[in-house]
Amino acid sequence: MSASTPSLLAAARDAATHQHYPQGALYMVATPIGNLADIGLRALHVLSIADTVACEDTRHTAGLLQGYGLHKPLLALHEHNETEAAQTVVQRLQAGQRVAYVSDAGTPGVSDPGARLVAAVAAAGLRSVPIPGASSITALLSVAGHVGWSGQFVFNGFLSPKAAERQREVQQIGADARACVLLEAPHRIEALARDLASLGPRTVTVGRELTKQFEEVAQLPAHGLPDWLQGGAHRTRGEFVLMVHPLSADATSAGELDATALRTLDLLLAELPLKTAVRLCAEISGQPRNALYDAALARRKGNDEA
Repeated sequence: MSASTPSLLAAARDAATHQHYPQGALYMVATPIGNLADIGLRALHVLSIADTVACEDTRHTAGLLQGYGLHKPLLALHEHNETEAAQTVVQRLQAGQRVAYVSDAGTPGVSDPGARLVAAVAAAGLRSVPIPGASSITALLSVAGHVGWSGQFVFNGFLSPKAAERQREVQQIGADARACVLLEAPHRIEALARDLASLGPRTVTVGRELTKQFEEVAQLPAHGLPDWLQGGAHRTRGEFVLMVHPLSADATSAGELDATALRTLDLLLAELPLKTAVRLCAEISGQPRNALYDAALARRKGNDEA
């Protein structure tokens, strides 16, 4: 990309300069999630006119800027120093500088540092300007191909690194009929896959290394995730984004519940009132509560008729 950098920066300037870029403002700049060609022209222009680029990792950002032929003063601002470094940014904004903030990839402030920085800028009565760009979230959603989906989804980002808490979060996802989007790192993807397998036949779309050379997208039932990861040594490498698909009306029928959930439901119904049994079974199994309720009613009716 460096060979065509002058013309690229000129194109960014020509495309973006019709808009005003005030001094004394913070620019939250989305950067590519892997492929350098995914940079936006406005993002390039803002980075080119910024007085300072605050960033999650100065070494990573130096390489990113160099790829576009840019060299800027860098200020480290990450999860361990965000509160203190934010005050430095505020001081520079008050002095009239334009400060751009970038995370290592994607949109800052979304499962990345940046929220405290924006809050500090707002508290000082200063302006933050969003510069949108590449997103692993919307990239995966665009290729999930769930027919009839309304577009509603819950973004849970990274689940807890603690096993018991993560399992509880997965149970909550299973009880929610909406789509859910998750992020995960390579060193934790196998643990997450084992927990998501408890969702049984619910469809999951997995994106690995999106926009990069070895990009991979797969769609499979949740219980198949651990085996899919074992399908090749490369499968556990790279960054992951996952979509747990929404439950359709058909999928909420009792026939879609797995056998383990139904056995658990039968045991609870033998000892507890129907609503209590359904609630506990949903928490234990991760299966949708409305489907369990329908199954419980059918079982009660069958017992009454017997």
